[in-house]
Amino acid sequence: MAIGGKRKRNNDSDGEDDSSRRRTRTEPEKEIKEPFRPSMIKNKEKRSEVHAKVKHQKKLEKRAKAKARDAAVKRAIELGEEPPEKKVPRTIENTREVDETVCKPDDEELFAGNDADEFSSVLNRQHNPKILITTCRFNSTRGPAFISELLTVIPNAHYFKRGTYDLKKIVEYANKQDFTSLVVVHTNRREPNALLIIGLPNGPTAHFKLTNLVLRKDIKNHGVPTSHQPELVLNNFTTRLGHRVGRMIQSLFPQDPEFKGRRVVTFHNQRDFIFFRHHRYIFETKEIKKIESKGKKDEDGKSEKVPDHKTIARLQECGPRFTLKLVSLQHGTFDSKGGEYEWVHKPEMDTSRRSQNRIDTS
Repeated sequence: MAIGGKRKRNNDSDGEDDSSRRRTRTEPEKEIKEPFRPSMIKNKEKRSEVHAKVKHQKKLEKRAKAKARDAAVKRAIELGEEPPEKKVPRTIENTREVDETVCKPDDEELFAGNDADEFSSVLNRQHNPKILITTCRFNSTRGPAFISELLTVIPNAHYFKRGTYDLKKIVEYANKQDFTSLVVVHTNRREPNALLIIGLPNGPTAHFKLTNLVLRKDIKNHGVPTSHQPELVLNNFTTRLGHRVGRMIQSLFPQDPEFKGRRVVTFHNQRDFIFFRHHRYIFETKEIKKIESKGKKDEDGKSEKVPDHKTIARLQECGPRFTLKLVSLQHGTFDSKGGEYEWVHKPEMDTSRRSQNRIDTS
């Protein structure tokens, strides 16, 4: 009797039953399933097989889209309509932020200052460039090897052993000897890792980080350069800072190249990395056989083949090969304590790959 009465009170109290109590409980959230990927398969052979099938299916879909696009273009041309707009891939280059320091061809203020800067006497051919090359105090085996190749690249360059002299004393000596530039090769752990270029007599001083050095002997099928003055090519030095750095590099080389030597020195700037290459042109004459018209035949009645010569031009790398990145640009000659800097590289400048470069806009 007590049990039945208890059951009755439970059924009648507040009108609640088991189903209502179940509804009041927090329902567990549904688990979100991840999309299937071949990498989720543990068996290596099965995973490779599924991956190959997925890759093949994507290839077929890509081919089908290309055929449909070509058919749409062909149909539009036949009907005299405009073909569908070609899609442009989204890349880092075409999504870069606009830089206000890009040099424009009509910038009269910038080009008017070229006649009064530190490099005008050399670039206007008033003085011939004369370069002094030295090293840091603690030199390595690859340092002299790199310098010996720089001497073949830069005409009228002279090497002086550093010894224990301070850099300021070397700058004073170079000014007395009428040198126009001073190049210092720094090494770390027996490897050249930096270049210091000082414009004389009044600066500026550029500090470059040097990486990816490949000497001439390590380049496959390398060529041996001649003593002719090389042709200089500067690419993508388009901002105000790049314009100044480009003129500094240009002041290291004579302004009257000897094209007969077929030597080309290239400084290609891309994303603030300056890639150096040294090549020479090679012209080869190849024999190409062509069949003359049907009217001319030999004794056997066959068409006569007359050899024809064709000249082909190609490039042969002479070395060395290395990459530079500007670390700082300082007013005047080298002064590590009281010098004023025009520009200094900071780590926060490399946070975004889409931000415009300081030297170029490529």
